[in-house]
Amino acid sequence: MTDTTQAAPYLFGYRKYWAQRFGTAPLLPMTRAEMDELGWDSCDIILVTGDAYIDHPSFGMALIGRLLESHGFRVGILSQPDWTSAADFKALGRPNLFFGVTGGNMDSMVNRYTSDKKIRSNDAYTPDGAAGKRPDRAVNVYSHRCREAFKDVPIIIGGIEASLRRIAHYDYWSDTVRKSVLLDAKADLLVYGNAERQVVEIAHRLANGEAIGDLVGIRGTAHFVKTIPKGYAVKDSTDIDKPGALMPPVNPYQEEPACDLKPDAPSSLLDAGEHAIRFDKLLMRSQRAKTVLRLPAYEAVKDDPILYAHASRVMHAETNPGNARPLIQQHGNRQVWLNPPPIPLTTKEMDGVFDLPYSRLPHKAYGGANVPAFEMIQHSVNIMRGCFGGCTFCSITEHEGRIIQSRSEDSIIREIEAIRDTSPNFTGHISDLGGPTANMYRLACKDEKIEAACRKPSCVYPGICPNLNTDHTPLIKLYRRARALPGIKRIFIASGLRYDLAVESPEYVKELVTHHVGGYLKIAPEHTEQGPLSKMMKPGMGTYDRFKEMFDQYSKEAGKEQYLIPYFIAAHPGTTDTDMLNLALWLKRNGFRADQVQAFLPSPMATATAMYHSGKDTLHKVNHKAPDIYIPKSVKQRRLHKAFLRYHDPKNWPLLREALKDMGRADLIGNGKHHLIPSFQPKGTVPETGKTQAFKTKYTGLDKQKPGVSKSKVYGGSKGKGR
Repeated sequence: MTDTTQAAPYLFGYRKYWAQRFGTAPLLPMTRAEMDELGWDSCDIILVTGDAYIDHPSFGMALIGRLLESHGFRVGILSQPDWTSAADFKALGRPNLFFGVTGGNMDSMVNRYTSDKKIRSNDAYTPDGAAGKRPDRAVNVYSHRCREAFKDVPIIIGGIEASLRRIAHYDYWSDTVRKSVLLDAKADLLVYGNAERQVVEIAHRLANGEAIGDLVGIRGTAHFVKTIPKGYAVKDSTDIDKPGALMPPVNPYQEEPACDLKPDAPSSLLDAGEHAIRFDKLLMRSQRAKTVLRLPAYEAVKDDPILYAHASRVMHAETNPGNARPLIQQHGNRQVWLNPPPIPLTTKEMDGVFDLPYSRLPHKAYGGANVPAFEMIQHSVNIMRGCFGGCTFCSITEHEGRIIQSRSEDSIIREIEAIRDTSPNFTGHISDLGGPTANMYRLACKDEKIEAACRKPSCVYPGICPNLNTDHTPLIKLYRRARALPGIKRIFIASGLRYDLAVESPEYVKELVTHHVGGYLKIAPEHTEQGPLSKMMKPGMGTYDRFKEMFDQYSKEAGKEQYLIPYFIAAHPGTTDTDMLNLALWLKRNGFRADQVQAFLPSPMATATAMYHSGKDTLHKVNHKAPDIYIPKSVKQRRLHKAFLRYHDPKNWPLLREALKDMGRADLIGNGKHHLIPSFQPKGTVPETGKTQAFKTKYTGLDKQKPGVSKSKVYGGSKGKGR
């Protein structure tokens, strides 16, 4: 089993598999005919994905496929197979080692449905944007078809869809708590996170003759166990984070002894080496790596939102690779064992992954079809991964981790040169140098020992940690070197900027604003009010104001008229009608108009999702007596909060008038500059009578409704003024 203190082997240090003799494929094959051209009689590994196959490192299956190929394995791709039968899953024959299954770069449910649960009309990861090319819950469906095609072949699931469903999780689309996807998919093993280390180790161990059932204890994986492994102690998670008295009383551990038992207490459930323990400081130092935390069983968390919130809190506390312990959760008569996160890749390993021989093009089978996601990222460069921001509504941290993994400057420059020299439609413009954020490149804790021991959910909330290095010098140096390359006309920064970090480096802000803003710059205050901001773990508007001053100053010095594009969230847990009204007034006062407003979509495992489901502030200890937080969850409430963000749209005025009257703010209805919305209605903008009634409802502010978040893109005029 995994020891949290062990060092990770070098990613490219394995002895290559014998099939390396076949060399590098121009493109990983998607048909038997392509396999024949390569001289293959079979594939060692077949990757099944819900995306079009783009041979580009921004597409997960291409990255994993090329990485496995570099280790000598023959890798085939089944891209968007017909899931209505097993026929397509037999197209490349039986894989010698395993099927690797993912829903794609996006969760298949998020990909298909809007936050209002309406079916989307397009799919950015499909040729010509066609919708309906992947099933709902694609990981489950693809896994079942793989099993139907070749019953005895191991199935390993991964990607963001599996990653965010690795334990019992709240599912927004069914409004239920579902089991770990490992059970629903009937897979043998789950890998979570970016997964390079896990996948490479799994492939080599299977190639060396080990059985899939023997691959236990690999970091970044989840699997089934029958008994607690020898040498492991069990810690009851409620002894770490008590969820409070249950009403009615239930035992979430199915008769498992409580943690106040002595380590060797006799019990029929502990005969296989399982024993409950208490921690003192000495025990924590000596036994932490050999302790598993038992979460409440699936049967308990699915029926009790407070226990669900408790399990979420414990899981999020065990995400630092330096100190995380394994987790175990009962699902009926099966137990899911979740190993600690993988050790982050070193810069050398990151370079190795991104320097692989990608063609950076869609597979030739698509002809001239346009894949919207590829069009967006084909001339962008990923310079890092991970995020230590800890925003509660975001899933990046749950998937990629909080520790930043950065490429070397040389590797990034090589990729820019490759784009310049090989991309058939390159015009001299790099669309982005970024990642999950624009400006966390090479930022890390100042002390590795402190980093390994830290259990904070964020390095920048409620303020920037004094142990965090915020030096942007390496990023400034990278920008200058990149834009000096021959043939490079302009480099834009399109990734979202963490402006609370940027203000720590005025030199960086000046560099960015002077050379890398294409008229607009995206930032994400998310809200103006402290109530929702405190539930998001986001800084207040004072930091935004400081950044805006810098942005305006350096834009003026550069002789440029440039605009900020702030993103805001509505209907986030903790957001009241008054909060949204105040945000709308701020938007109007500053001349901003929202575009593309969307409602909050609670993604599996996110902290804000636990708030949405439980109605409690899960950033603090939760129990049944804890006060509820206001969560706009109903369709009517979410519609109102979206309308506040688009206060300027005449179609929203009838709804807003009704709400403002009910809130006692009819003074904001009128035709003056100080009013939010006018008292008149332009001809042709009033919904039909029947539809108007659907908008009407009483908005009483802090009512008893439980748990919802709406994201909007806001365009403003020069220096924050209207345009």
